[in-house]
Amino acid sequence: MNLPGVLLSERLALVLASREDGDAVLHYRELNREHLAQWEPQRSASYYTAEAVGQHLLQIEQQHAAGAALHFLLRLHDSADIVGQCSFTNIIRGPFQACHLGFSLGHIWQGKGLMREALKLAIAHMFEVQQLHRIMANYQPANINSEKLLHSLGFECEGLARQYLNINGRWADHVLTSLINTGCIAA
Repeated sequence: MNLPGVLLSERLALVLASREDGDAVLHYRELNREHLAQWEPQRSASYYTAEAVGQHLLQIEQQHAAGAALHFLLRLHDSADIVGQCSFTNIIRGPFQACHLGFSLGHIWQGKGLMREALKLAIAHMFEVQQLHRIMANYQPANINSEKLLHSLGFECEGLARQYLNINGRWADHVLTSLINTGCIAA
């Protein structure tokens, strides 16, 4: 996999996550614990420790090296703080050429267009450089912000998966969407 350096947009730097980012990732998790709880799996207290963050970042580095995922941390140009993150996981090559997109944005950064700016750049990288054909993203029906964001980026609804993921202690339905790279040439 062609690992990117830093991807730069007008306001953001998208940097591949590494173990060097442990303190900043832990701070992001702690700062957004309540905000993200309604959209994420139930987290134990250990999730919010330096040890757990370090282990997760080691796994991320291994996924990068294996070509199985790209995990970007979003930072404003003038700050080392993480304002959000986006991940392209479960990258499958061959006839599928696809992945899953996940993303989160810190609660104080909501409504400023930062995630849209980040995803436009990251998706362009995944299509143009990584040559993927399909990016899939799923959201809970109550998550209107994610619905609007994905729609604005061109993702199309493909259906509803009932009781798809265990989110915050309960099985939650998810709307399935995808974005197709019409410029991807079949190998």
